[in-house]
Order: sequence, then C-alpha cells, then structure tokens
Amino acid sequence: MPKTLFDKVWDAHVVTEVPGGNQVLYIDRHLIHEVTSPQAFNGLRKRNIPLLRKDRIVATADHNVPTKDQDKPIQDPLGRKQVAMLTQNCAEYGVELYGLGHPYQGIVHVIGPELGITRPGITMVCGDSHTSTHGAFGAVAFGIGTSQVEQVMATQCLLLTKPKTMRINVDGDLQAGVTAKDIILYVISILGTGGGTGYFVEYAGSAIRALSMEGRMTICNMSIEMGARGGLIAPDQTTFDYMKDREFAPKGEKWDEAVAYWKTLPTEEGATFDSEYHFKAEEITPMVTYGTNPGMGMGVGESIPEHSSLHGDAGLAKAMKYMGLQKGIKLEGMPIDYVFIGSCTNSRIEDLRAVAKLVDGKRIAASVTGIVVPGSQQVTKQAKLEGLDVVLRNAGFEFRDAGCSACLGMNEDKVPAGKYCVSTSNRNFEGRQGPGARTILASPLTAAAAALTGRVTDVRELV
Repeated sequence: MPKTLFDKVWDAHVVTEVPGGNQVLYIDRHLIHEVTSPQAFNGLRKRNIPLLRKDRIVATADHNVPTKDQDKPIQDPLGRKQVAMLTQNCAEYGVELYGLGHPYQGIVHVIGPELGITRPGITMVCGDSHTSTHGAFGAVAFGIGTSQVEQVMATQCLLLTKPKTMRINVDGDLQAGVTAKDIILYVISILGTGGGTGYFVEYAGSAIRALSMEGRMTICNMSIEMGARGGLIAPDQTTFDYMKDREFAPKGEKWDEAVAYWKTLPTEEGATFDSEYHFKAEEITPMVTYGTNPGMGMGVGESIPEHSSLHGDAGLAKAMKYMGLQKGIKLEGMPIDYVFIGSCTNSRIEDLRAVAKLVDGKRIAASVTGIVVPGSQQVTKQAKLEGLDVVLRNAGFEFRDAGCSACLGMNEDKVPAGKYCVSTSNRNFEGRQGPGARTILASPLTAAAAALTGRVTDVRELV
C-alpha cells in the first residue's frame, strides 16, 4: 500500500504499540532552550534519573537573551536566571550548549538547519511549538510540553497518538513580491487557526517545490498557527544542496548513503491523506493580518471583513477593539510605528538579503522604528560578510544581535502599548510583542515596504 512521507518517517520510529491505540515513538534529536528545560532538568535531578542520550540533545539560549550588548551581563532578572540555569544544567549533565558568545548561538529553529543537525527522515522535538519548522527537510518535527521534555531526556521516547494526515497543494507561479510567508498566511486565512487540528500537514505542489529551503522553513514554521501538530515537505535536490557540507551533515560515503535513503522518503503515488486542499499560487497577493490571531489575514489591498464565520462576529469585534481598528476598512495606507524583521519565521540570511535589496539606497520613514534581528550568530556573520548590516543601518534600521527578540514579550525587546508593528514573526496574539502592542503579520518584503513608506504598503508597488 502506498505510503505518505509522514507515515514512512513515523512508522520507522515506532518502538512499540500500547493497548488503546497509542504508540511509543523514538526521538532522534532533542533541541532545548532556557525557557522550557529548567523544570525538566529539575525533574530528573529529583528522581535521580540520568540523561539517556545526551549526544542527541543540542541546547541554545534564544528566547530571553538581549539583542544588544550580548557581551555584557543580562539586565532582565528572569532572563539572566533562566540562561544561567541552562548553562548550569548543561554543564552538570554534559549537554552541548551554544550559549551567548558561542559562534553557533541563535534561535533554536534557525541553528538546527544551518548546522546540519536537522535532517530528512528523522524525528525531532523541542519544548517550543515552532519546532514544526524542521519539517521543511522531511523530518517529523513537533513541539512538546515541559513534562514531555523530561520524558525524552529520560527515555529518548514519547508516548503519542499518531496524528491524521493532511496534504496542502499549492500549484502555479507566485506574483512578484509574493513570498512563502504570504502563502502560509493565505492558507491560514482560509482554513483558520483550527483548520489543521489533529493533523500533520504535508505541503506539496509546484509552488512549494519552487521555494528555497528557507522559504519552506517559513511555511512549515507556521503550521502550528492553523492548529496542526506539524508540517513537512518532501526532501529533494533543493534539500540536498542546502544540506551539503553543513557542519554536522553526513560526510563522504555517509553522505551518499544518507541521500540514497532520503530519496526514498517522498510520498508515493496513490498514497491517501485524511484531508486534502488545493490552492492556486497566482491568486495569492501580499498578505497582512488585521486581528489577533494568524488566521485573521487578508490581501494587503482588501478590507477587514464585516463578518467572520471562521472567527465569529464576537471574536472579530474583540479583535477590532484590541487592534483599534474598524470592520470594513483597508489597512493599506494606514500609518505604522514599528517594523520588526526577525523571529524563527523570517530571520534567515535570505530574509535579510531580500530586505536589504529593497531598502538599499533608501531611508525608512522618520516615524518608524525599524529593527532587524538575525536568527543566529551565523546569520549575523554572513550578513556582515555581504555588507547587509551596512545597507540596513544606512537605511535607518537597528541591526541587533541574534535572538528571538520582539517576536515575543519575554525579553527586553517589546513594542509599546498601542503602537502598530508590522512584524515578520508568527503570532499576533494580544500582548505577544508586549502588553498592548498591536501586531500586523507580514512577509519581510511587506515589512520593509512599510518601513520605507511609514504605512501599510503593497510591496508590489516597490519591486
């Protein structure tokens, strides 16, 4: 019987079946950071349980780290404490840590792929919902809770119910100025934040295959925003070319053996999914969100709906009150205050190159505070090698150090209450970027266009 990519990877990692339908799944890679690991380490310590496979764990500091003066002590007390605990725990248990000052430090979902830790056909977990990012390589990757972090540390396994499968096909050619971020915001705006609940989603179709690996990571990153357990894309030559010669990717004969295996992973002809959708790439325009969840999105030239079957009229009204907006209006042309380019969704070198190309030789609006935060030290290094940092600074952006930054209000980078921020991050929840902050999700190109004009702008007018 033909099998899907997801079924192949999942089934190959089942250790045993449990009466009642659950399965014990072996986990190949475990990524940890400072926010969701302290309780797990404490749990091991209290029960005197060792780590089963410390060689399968990679740790970094990302959520709470400052993006200025990283060579100085962290000022925020909670952030300082959590990073210190991560450092102490990793030293005590012998876990590899890419902490502040390490050349591999960065957002956990950025460093995994760029270092070759993320590979096709493996299972990956992290105490962070956007672990779905790594599915772009054909891995079964998903976020787990703190108690599950402890389970994996102790057993390298998880007790799970196998999700259903969904395939989302996007075929055709994207318009100029339309990016991977617009694809996924478009899909979520139609399926809603609960559209993927209970499913693992495979993205397919010619428009997906045409994306770079970094674009594919953006797509898979936001799978969780429609409620899916995770997302994945079949590995192909684009995948292999990206991975070749990465620091921890297989080398020599092992590389050839790995590629031969990876080529067996794609979904077979005739395999069936529990649910399937089809979208046309030509119909997708630059997207912006108007509300307080990623499903409240629309084309930049469209108007906020008067009614919403997906979110309910009460939900729409509540979102409008928080956002200070009105139903029926257009966002295009509306003044904005902040632009944030960063997060595990859009902080990779490709994102910074696209922004730098658009703003090269120009200045962002005087009314806008523009912040660019690379996803890792490696991205920062590459950006400086290419002179992107100079271009961005000359345009008026702040070019910060690597970290999660203003994607979430857990560090010193926050958007002030009441201010509008066009953000390349993945969530526009109430208070996500700081208490009272108003987030408009968009692609790096749309964010850069807004920074230049000081208003929500259709980037197609500038490319």
